[in-house]
Amino acid sequence: MKTMKKLLALTLAVLFVLTAFAGCGGKSSGNKLIMATNASFPPYEYKEGDAIVGIDAEIAAEIAKKLGMELEIKDTEFDSIIGGVQSGKFSMGMAGMTVTEDRLQSVNFSDTYAKGVQVIIVKEDSTIAGPDDLGDVMIGVQQSTTGHIYASGDYGEDHVTPYKTGNDAVQALVAGKVAAVIIDNEPAKSYVESNPGLKILDTAYAEEDYAICVAKENTDLLEKINAALAELKADGTVDSIVSKYIPA
Repeated sequence: MKTMKKLLALTLAVLFVLTAFAGCGGKSSGNKLIMATNASFPPYEYKEGDAIVGIDAEIAAEIAKKLGMELEIKDTEFDSIIGGVQSGKFSMGMAGMTVTEDRLQSVNFSDTYAKGVQVIIVKEDSTIAGPDDLGDVMIGVQQSTTGHIYASGDYGEDHVTPYKTGNDAVQALVAGKVAAVIIDNEPAKSYVESNPGLKILDTAYAEEDYAICVAKENTDLLEKINAALAELKADGTVDSIVSKYIPA
């Protein structure tokens, strides 16, 4: 009888330990801020070795610190970010993403943390001088970005070729598959610097605000992100991070 009691006590003790460990695991995963991005959009997000760095990565790290959470960044295709946030696969999406009416039907957005300018990249010997000259040419864009959305609306989908990354679109321009690329000004600078023979037109194509997307039902996280952003703006952290990558 004593042996049975000892075995029962030992079994209960093991179960208690296993339950405690399971609880700790759940608490840890619940305290993780999983950020979805597309790490081919310098200087907002790009890779240095295996690490994802850039403006968005650093601001997200500061937000996570304010919230007392562990940041994990997941690199994925841009057009899968919103769906992943909706499904709960990711806590938030941060990828130089602009607030649009269409996106607002699927997710909520934080307050803005940076401003973007869409520009046009062409070959140095191109006769294209501005947006008015794009109506009869093929335009390269990164799939599902605002550049893709705006160009399709302005010039028609038959004049737009979407690519998975901005770099793919730029390489198509270099190869002569498209006559121009519409993309954010900051990655445009990197692409032009890396590909001799290209230039950015002086006339901007569009101006926009960048924000963080969060699932519709996750209002608590959205409020916390906005509160953290407000503090990071007020103490100069956001400006410091942006100026580190985009000198005035």
